Amino acid sequence: MLSHALYRLGRATARRPLLVIGSWLLLAVVVVGGASTFGQKLEDSFRVPGLDSQQANDLLAATGSGQAGLTAQVVATPRTADATFTGSATARTALADLQSAAAALPHVLSTSQEVSPDGRVALLRLQYPLLDQLSVQDLDNLKAMGANVSADSALRVEMGGDLFFAFESATPGIAKLVGIVLAFVILFLAFGSFVAAALPIGTAVLGLAVGTGAIPLLANAFDVPSYAPVLGAMVGLGVGIDYALFVVTRHREYLSNGADVDESVGRALARAGQPVVFAGGIVVVSMLGLAVARVPFMTAGGIAISLVVLVMVAASVTLLPAFLGLAGHRVHALGERRTGRITAPTGPGWERWVRHVCRHPWIYLVGVSTLLMALAAPVLALRVGIPDDGALPPTYTQRQAFDLVASGFGPGRNGPVVVAVDLHGDDAVVGRLAAAIEADPGIAGVGAPSVNDVKGIATVVAFPTSGPQQRATYDTVERLRSVVFPAVLAGSPARAHIGGQTANFADVGARVNSRLPVLIAAVLGMSFLLLMLVFRSVLVPLKAVLLNLLSIGASYGVMVMVFQWGWAGGLIGLESTVPIVSFIPMFMFAILFGLSMDYEVFLLSRVREEYVASGDNEESVVRGIAGTGRVITSAALIMVCVFMAFVLGKDSATKMFGLGLATAIAVDATLVRMVLVPAAMKLLGDANWWFPQRFRPAAREVAAASADPGFRDLLTGPVGNA
Repeated sequence: MLSHALYRLGRATARRPLLVIGSWLLLAVVVVGGASTFGQKLEDSFRVPGLDSQQANDLLAATGSGQAGLTAQVVATPRTADATFTGSATARTALADLQSAAAALPHVLSTSQEVSPDGRVALLRLQYPLLDQLSVQDLDNLKAMGANVSADSALRVEMGGDLFFAFESATPGIAKLVGIVLAFVILFLAFGSFVAAALPIGTAVLGLAVGTGAIPLLANAFDVPSYAPVLGAMVGLGVGIDYALFVVTRHREYLSNGADVDESVGRALARAGQPVVFAGGIVVVSMLGLAVARVPFMTAGGIAISLVVLVMVAASVTLLPAFLGLAGHRVHALGERRTGRITAPTGPGWERWVRHVCRHPWIYLVGVSTLLMALAAPVLALRVGIPDDGALPPTYTQRQAFDLVASGFGPGRNGPVVVAVDLHGDDAVVGRLAAAIEADPGIAGVGAPSVNDVKGIATVVAFPTSGPQQRATYDTVERLRSVVFPAVLAGSPARAHIGGQTANFADVGARVNSRLPVLIAAVLGMSFLLLMLVFRSVLVPLKAVLLNLLSIGASYGVMVMVFQWGWAGGLIGLESTVPIVSFIPMFMFAILFGLSMDYEVFLLSRVREEYVASGDNEESVVRGIAGTGRVITSAALIMVCVFMAFVLGKDSATKMFGLGLATAIAVDATLVRMVLVPAAMKLLGDANWWFPQRFRPAAREVAAASADPGFRDLLTGPVGNA
């Protein structure tokens, strides 16, 4: 049985701590060194087979014109307030010099110039090749060119575009540091021991070095998005500290009861290690479930985060026991070691609270459920998309370029739609199609069509009347596809597709929305089956699944209120309202369901153990929740601090992840675990532990095979507790 293996593993690692710790340090050096030598760069490829925008991009790539590649915008305006490009020879000369410098940059295929009707704003469009032919050095070259030119120029120069989106990725450095510091403070307050507080931190940091360090190595097999290390750090740091916290807490209990260090570590791992393994497994299952979306970059991100979680589980059951063996009795506070009086892991306050809830179960069940449903209600207004550069802080050059283009040319110039037409010999259709596109009320203007006679592919660039992240732009794209194109192309062999970044993001969002119910069903089904087998119950896992949906729904609702409606957005540095990033709802569901089930596994493990020992449902609920209340609250507080630290970043997507995850964990560990769980389990009574008779004999055989006399005190329940 798993408890046997974990017990032996805990004792073995505690007896050879230096060997185990040295092995982990060596592994970290090898992985980080290997990643720097053999790892591949992370790429934000939004290629999704089957989407209309992908078909357009494939046609554009086939022309060899470079229009399927990345673009950058260099925006200039005269420094003199009343000067214009039409009226100032100095401004025109400076603009020509700027365009020449831009055209001379490596990998720039072509440049085009356009001046706004009022003559105040000039827009240079730089065409780059496909993403896989570029690197962050190209962005650095562009920035250096802009800085050199504008230093002594009569023009103010700002820059933005796809190149920034592809290579100016958010880094989790400061957020990780803040999260680690806050986690240490919480652990020190919980344990009263510097050593006990430092061990979970050390385990998580070393595990994170191996887990996130290995992500570039994964890029040798498939494209890994640049946000994977940020999310991996966010999730890995949270689960790593939490898992270690549960093991350390159990170890301190055994030490206080008189066990020697090796025996205590073995027993702690047999007890708390099982929930760690099961909880980590649920997180991995949830993340791998992202594959059902059939969006390659999401699948790759899920695999990368799963790798980090697996490393954290491995660190919790190998590295942490070695740390505990090395620390000995120093995991207790100095005062506890001097007096011999060890602080009890539970307090009377938790027990009084749970008994109070159990005396009024219907009031708390209905009241808190209503509150969570009210928090979740705004999810009905959830709108997915990709925040444009207008959501960045005003000091960013991308934001200033965005604002200049919008003021000089209109908001749609920041998010053009590119129509690729496979002519199939019908060249005459191009003019009619361009005229019909320009006549659409959502289109402000259309560029001159270009035709590649060799490939038989035409390109039409259109500029919407609305900005890239506005709903009206997505409506225009859908209207062109469903109304304009069929009307013009009826009877013609030609086929038209809409590409470009705006259309691509809209299509990805639509794919994610259509596949989200499939992901939810798959993850719920797998998690229900796993919990049913672990706890040998039907209603307990069903209740867990439903309550987790409430906490996740509440986090979605809070995100809508803050990011779409702007409520309290200024408190987290949000510059303007933005849509929810298209892939975040699915990613958040996978992450949150896995993380919230962690607490369910840890809590129910203790409740199940108490029920097996006493047979009294209400008493087992009271003792189980009271016995885990402090540690679960500490673990949740650590998670909240880690996730909220990422809200400090400038990137709105990172803010969404941080706020959404922190909200869900806070709701889950308080309203759900400490109110709804005891209320629901009180009302269900002994039915909590009903299990089909046909499966009971096999389950008893597994338990009996493991419960030998020397090990029976470790396995009073079907799984270890936290």
